[in-house]
Amino acid sequence: MPSQTDRATSPASPATGRRPAFARWLSRTNDVTSIFLAAGQDPDLINLAGGLPEPSVWPVAELADLAAEVVRDHPGETLGYGPIPGLPALRDLIAARFSTPETQLSRDNVLITTAGMQALELTGKVLLEPGGVIAAQSPAYLGALDAWIPHEPRYRPMKPGSNDYDPFAALDGAQFGYTVPNFSNPSGRLVTLAERRELVAAAHATGTWLIEDDPYGVLYYDGTPLPRMLHLSGAENPGPYDGPIIYMGSLSKELTPGLRIGWVIAAPEMIAAMAAAKQGSDMCTAGLSQMLALRAFQRRIPERILPKMLETYRARRDALCDAMRDHLADHLDWQVPAGGMFVWATARDARLDTDALLPRALEHGVCISPSSVFDPEGRDRRSLRINFTLNAPDKLQEGARRLARAIRALLEETP
Repeated sequence: MPSQTDRATSPASPATGRRPAFARWLSRTNDVTSIFLAAGQDPDLINLAGGLPEPSVWPVAELADLAAEVVRDHPGETLGYGPIPGLPALRDLIAARFSTPETQLSRDNVLITTAGMQALELTGKVLLEPGGVIAAQSPAYLGALDAWIPHEPRYRPMKPGSNDYDPFAALDGAQFGYTVPNFSNPSGRLVTLAERRELVAAAHATGTWLIEDDPYGVLYYDGTPLPRMLHLSGAENPGPYDGPIIYMGSLSKELTPGLRIGWVIAAPEMIAAMAAAKQGSDMCTAGLSQMLALRAFQRRIPERILPKMLETYRARRDALCDAMRDHLADHLDWQVPAGGMFVWATARDARLDTDALLPRALEHGVCISPSSVFDPEGRDRRSLRINFTLNAPDKLQEGARRLARAIRALLEETP
């Protein structure tokens, strides 16, 4: 996708002459995230692009009451500056929540971040030198690629399940590895237990840090949840955790994205390094959000809303796949994901360029995410990511119908 503007140069100023150029990395940004976020403001546009949750599952009244309670009872923690690594009580709770007999966590293993995106950005700050190598599960999450653009990294693709997949070769010499094992964004793929064990073994053997980005870990619609790589790593050397996995979680999909609460669980040395980088980023995550998250966990709100969330999203996944079978089976191939928020579809006709499809789809009243933005090289232009969690079944049916019309129109004019 083209950049938002040509930022390589700046316009001349009548008062001061030519302004210095913007940083070079800005010319490599894309429009897709801003397009699908803006799509939510158009009531006539069906947004199938973003990874957006369904607002009706949010416990609005309970969170409103909690907000008033924590501000009244804890004004210092909610309205003032807080510790850079996060509120101690919240760090302790996260540590206890993710501890197992083999993987013993303390607050020294936990950093509270301003959502998952900050966790990704901080990793780049503490580990990436310009031009460094990232071994990334491919296709890769657009937000992660955006977070690391300023460092101008090189990418070494990892494709679990492919014939040439070798996690040891991929991680060896990389500055870190990046995976989304539970229903990967964008592909929706579930990394198997055997593949997880291989990745963990490769991280331990090579000494390479390995990110386990897990925003969708609670969104299993079929089957039994697989063990986290963090815990597989902890079992390698039971006791206080000091292994190579950098586990990232967030409340954005489990409770609500507006709180902007995320966390990193890692070896204490990594947490200390990321806290130092956070000091120069936002100084501290919002105290009100942290206290709300703490109280929500203590009152088990995420656990209480999860059944409704899973029921809603499972029905919408099925509705989207049914709609795709009705309207898109002649044009696209896909697999039904066992969880998460996305269906990844690939064009049957090699002429179908999904970069070109995006503006045509918008003309037909539907927004999708083209595959090029999930490819660090921007070369994959034959697939697309379709979200099913935001829209009700009737809208998903109409969205698939509109997308089919857009595909037919594009192919009719493509030689």
